[in-house]
Order: sequence, then C-alpha cells, then structure tokens
Amino acid sequence: MTQDTAMLVIDLQKEDSFPLPRVDNVINNAAALIDCARQRNLPLFYTRHVNDALGRDLAFGEPVDAHGRPTTYRAGTPAIEIIDALAPQAADVVIDKQRYSAFHGTRLAQTLKCRGITRLVVIGVLTDVCVMSSLFDAYQHDFKLVLVADACTATTLAAHYSALFILSNWLYGLEIFSTEQLLQHWNNQPATSVLSAEPDHLAFEPDAFVQTIARFERQLAAQR
Repeated sequence: MTQDTAMLVIDLQKEDSFPLPRVDNVINNAAALIDCARQRNLPLFYTRHVNDALGRDLAFGEPVDAHGRPTTYRAGTPAIEIIDALAPQAADVVIDKQRYSAFHGTRLAQTLKCRGITRLVVIGVLTDVCVMSSLFDAYQHDFKLVLVADACTATTLAAHYSALFILSNWLYGLEIFSTEQLLQHWNNQPATSVLSAEPDHLAFEPDAFVQTIARFERQLAAQR
C-alpha cells in the first residue's frame, strides 16, 4: 500500500433518523479499518452531509419542517457530527456536502489529485445513496476503487445488497472486500475479494435474489 491510496469515509454521522441494520457491526468495522489506515499512514477523507439550517440551496424535495428548515442533517446541530468512535483527527480532511455524491459541488476530486491519490478505499452510508453515487462519480474521475461491503449499510439489507450488485456489475475494476479480508490483504496475508472484470457479472432474476446474496458472501469469504 502506497500513498497513492486514501480512505474515504462517507457520512458516518450522528444523524439517527434512519434505523440501519447491522449498524453496530458497520461502526466496529469502520473503526478497525480507520485504525489500520492510520497505522499505514493512509490519508483519511471524511464527508459530512450538511443541510443549510435555514433551508437554502437544498436538494429538490428535501424534507423540511413547517418553517422550511431541513428535518435531517441540519447545520449547527449535533446530527451532522461524525460518530465519536470514528472521529477525525487533526491531519484528516473533512468535506461538507449538500448532495448525495461526495464529489458534487465540492473540491474533493481536485484535492485528491493534488495529493497524488489515484485509489480510494470507500466505507460509509447509505450504500444505495451517498456511497453509490460517490463511487459512480469517483469512477468518472478515473479513480481506482475499493469498497468494503460490511463497513457499509442501508435502510434495508435488500437495498444494501442491490447497491453492491449494481456497483460490482458496472464499475469495472471495482474490488469489493469484507473488513476481515481487507485487513488481511493490508497485512500481506492471503485474502479474497470480488473483482469487477466484466459487465453484469452478478446479474440475477428477482426470485434468485437471496441465492445471489449467498453466492456473493461466499465469494467474499473464500480463501484463495
């Protein structure tokens, strides 16, 4: 691992409007990955979704209260802060955004490229919204991408896995790890991953969704 790699931590904030399955596991996995990244001197970039407190420049349809103020991720409230267990340190970069993608309306792409970053290891929430849109934009900016499946989650596991499959099907070169396998890989131990090398390789019909999830998880856990 060299300094051309950075970790992107997406929206792991205190906002609690969305009950998330496996969220404790996600936080624990994120903490382990962030700790290992620090030990390896990998740059850490955090994003926070922040809506203007008075409701200015909100995304179309953003939920607001009777006074036009956003009901979630409101600036100036504890909800926008990063979860304490994952809190940024002085050397880390925190990017505030007002849209799903970490790249929309921010200087993230320019900042990464100025620092020579060509590969991103991505974790965070929600898999099917901010994580997915950020990964598609990162791909369009020509970054090489790693996604850690169990350091992400969505409001349902169906949404989480659907997003993972869409990303794996269409972001060529995307490598998906479990936390355990990526930590092994970083420690130069045998590890496995799901690598996107051809289009639609995880295609499935609706009645095979559960079986496809099981097959995907077996691939993440299998030893080379």
